Amino acid sequence: MPSDSHAAPRLPLSAFDFDLPERLIARRPVSPRDAARLLEVGEGLRDLHVRDLPGLLSPGDVLVFNDTRVIAARLEGVRPADPQTGRAAARIEVTLHKQAGPAAWLAFARPAKRLKAGDRIEFAPGFAATVAARGAEGEVTLRFDCADEDLRAALARHGAMPLPPYIASRRAPDARDKSDYQTMFARVAGAVAAPTAGLHFTPELMAALAARGVVSAPVTLHVGAGTFLPVKTEDVLDHRMHAESGRVPEATARAVNEARARGGRVVAVGSTVLRLLEAAADESGVRAFSGETDIFITPGFRFRAVDLLLTNFHLPRSTLFILVCAFAGTARMRAAYAHAVAKEYRFYSYGDCCLLHRAAAP
Repeated sequence: MPSDSHAAPRLPLSAFDFDLPERLIARRPVSPRDAARLLEVGEGLRDLHVRDLPGLLSPGDVLVFNDTRVIAARLEGVRPADPQTGRAAARIEVTLHKQAGPAAWLAFARPAKRLKAGDRIEFAPGFAATVAARGAEGEVTLRFDCADEDLRAALARHGAMPLPPYIASRRAPDARDKSDYQTMFARVAGAVAAPTAGLHFTPELMAALAARGVVSAPVTLHVGAGTFLPVKTEDVLDHRMHAESGRVPEATARAVNEARARGGRVVAVGSTVLRLLEAAADESGVRAFSGETDIFITPGFRFRAVDLLLTNFHLPRSTLFILVCAFAGTARMRAAYAHAVAKEYRFYSYGDCCLLHRAAAP
């Protein structure tokens, strides 16, 4: 239930705000990918680069990455005119964010007010969808006129990469984004946002980590567009996360548990990995998992699975900045972000990253 509007927020959103100059928002990634800057956040702060990561980890540590693959989930189409009602044709933009069944997807539509159940949206000759239902805040359920395998091919031909709003509002997605906005680990199609910490990795970096004795293991979390939705509640604890589909293979759960048993550390490549591992963890360790998770990590959360987190720099007042504050400590993260701004680190999906050491439990 929402909190009483007259009561003080239990966890005020204003505690997770900070100023960020627009010039620090990265429009493109650096090349090579492991040349990005890395801020190590532990007892102190160290300015490094992603290629320094092997020297920051130890033999026996396990690096867990997300092998989801981003689909071209952004579509532009037309709702045809209806001579019987006099409705004019309307241009519609949709971003798919979660599969709801065979050839059916939940999507955010703009302008949603021009759609109603039963409307048809034509994206290209022979490629169309019907609005099966309308939800709140611009969400619709679309049922496509093709089988799943044909839909994936149609998206690849006619869709665009679903760049985050803070990039898409400044430029249109282009052909370069189809490779830039995909990690080297991408294998299982289904995400509509990239697990951006993974964008920093190269085959050369992975070879150096393996030579160091660092074990690597995959999980799959299909990142949804809900990851970009702002927190609109004054009390952070009233916010509700969108559910996302994920899988922790048995071999990965075993690798994580064995690493911890021998004194190694678990390193999550990105907040998606951290959220999935913590959703799959209990007192006995990490278990194999397949299903949906809407876990929302806020300060006070008890971490059971992850020791180090490699993650990009996030938006103010976002669920992701709240997550890193929970992991490394709010005061420490505010100081780290102030340092990153002063040193002109590049922010957000195509930007630089930080390696966070988990704060001691209170």
